[in-house]
Amino acid sequence: MAYSRQAKDFVAISDLHPNTTHPRVAGVIIGKTDVKSFPDRKSIGFDRFTFGFTIKDSPDYFINVSLWGNDGYINGLSNSFRIGDCVIIENPLVATKDPEKEDRFCPSTPSFYRLLVSEAHSQLSISSDIEMMNRLLPLLHLPVKDSRDFYSLGDIVANGQSLDRTVINILAAVRSIAEPKFFTTADGRKGQRLEVKLFDDSVTSFPLVCWDREAIQLVQTLIPRETVLFISDARIGFDSFRNCMTATVNSKTIITVNPDTKEASLLFSYAKEVSESGVLHEDDRPGDVPVDSISDVYTVSQLKLKAQENPEVFCGITYSFISKLDLDTSVSKVIRSRCSKCRYQVNEEIQSCSNTACPGGDQPLTVTTGFDLLVDVTDHTGTLQSCSLNGTVAEKTLGCNPEEFVSLTEDERTAMKWKILLERCKVYIKIAPSPKSRSGMRGNVLQCSLADPGEVKQNMSALQ
Repeated sequence: MAYSRQAKDFVAISDLHPNTTHPRVAGVIIGKTDVKSFPDRKSIGFDRFTFGFTIKDSPDYFINVSLWGNDGYINGLSNSFRIGDCVIIENPLVATKDPEKEDRFCPSTPSFYRLLVSEAHSQLSISSDIEMMNRLLPLLHLPVKDSRDFYSLGDIVANGQSLDRTVINILAAVRSIAEPKFFTTADGRKGQRLEVKLFDDSVTSFPLVCWDREAIQLVQTLIPRETVLFISDARIGFDSFRNCMTATVNSKTIITVNPDTKEASLLFSYAKEVSESGVLHEDDRPGDVPVDSISDVYTVSQLKLKAQENPEVFCGITYSFISKLDLDTSVSKVIRSRCSKCRYQVNEEIQSCSNTACPGGDQPLTVTTGFDLLVDVTDHTGTLQSCSLNGTVAEKTLGCNPEEFVSLTEDERTAMKWKILLERCKVYIKIAPSPKSRSGMRGNVLQCSLADPGEVKQNMSALQ
């Protein structure tokens, strides 16, 4: 491979060989692992430190790089660059890799070799050469595996536990990114965990778990609902606690952000349409959160404050009044029909879903009809406006189903409204961030029932 100008003396990854003397290699970092330490067998009582990364210099060639040394050297180097940087490696040792060991713990590469960098013999620096960066940076958007070789999230869910402990490729869009959780292990080591929710045209939410600091730093830069990922060699597992399949980033995984492929482009268009349609915000499935697992009690102002301080989904109980409940308005504003495939609101007379991003495509329209109400929840500290009260939760709150409600007279609907309005209720509520709403949050009622006065007094006293 020929390089221009001063880059002529760089050796292409495809041309590397153990007999290459004093090689200079340039590439863009497409993957990187955390620093680890091991007892030094030569110096009892001391540790050796190591980390690795993967560089790419052409669409088809990339290679793994290992670095070993003392604490200061290794941690200093690791902190000086990250995924996406263009680096120059001078005088690394070109070693023949052990395919069985290398491919088990490191990204699979097309090269027969790996590069070893040591403090005594090698140098590593970040390139600021514009011509080199213009050539290398587009490689970040080319997956390291065949762009057609992936599982959809629907495929993973359908295969279920038969995929447990396997390593596969995934193409999916980013739905949301949680805050990292930090912990200390029993032997005193510090760790972290971050969960990303993925989606595609077959599944609306699927967990991707990151444990490594490097992976966490990468995904924290992503923009939810505007980013597509090709995840090479993700480990699939069954989470028995949540009773669902999950994907985990491991030492073999390479994450390609917004891949330059036809498949990714189609998914990006779908993700954009679904996001703009509001379908991703229509999370009215209370079964996802068992109410008997919710115990934290809040005032309305405390719910608002927590939502502002911590933009993650959370649930709680509030002893409040339903201060707005429009049951005596048009029936079409109380009961709505939605597409069974994408949850988009539809007009049954049209007999088709108007959502161009609907995964149902040209299939016959199937709808679900149910209560779709917006209520205000109020206590002495404030009001949560426009909280969703939907489906079976609404049926239990009102004491009737949609068919029975339609048959009621206007006076009967008004009487039903005042039977609930301004009565102290025990409201189980789910709060989620919503950038499009004026308050920046939205509430979804999971259960609502008349509150026991003694229970109200006890809990409200505890909140003073």
